[in-house]
Amino acid sequence: MVYFVAETYIDSQKGRGEYDDYIRSVRPIVEKYKGRYLVRTEKIQPLTGKWKPERFIIIEWDTREQLESCFQSEEYRKIAVKRENSVDSRAIIMEG
Repeated sequence: MVYFVAETYIDSQKGRGEYDDYIRSVRPIVEKYKGRYLVRTEKIQPLTGKWKPERFIIIEWDTREQLESCFQSEEYRKIAVKRENSVDSRAIIMEG
């Protein structure tokens, strides 16, 4: 299994419009490439004062190739700019 884990921080000055569009558009793309959302939430309770993500996402794939095909796809590249322009995000890929 391969996991994509991301945290996002929404820019209050830019608003949520583009990011909300991205959220609606990305799910069918991820699912097309066999990704399964395990977590997709803004209901987060930090246990330390140093880490306060506003949104957290965990997606599972059977293979790294599926994950890479998804994020390198034309469909994804068309909407990625909406996320890039509206939130600060950090992501990692983990195998397990």
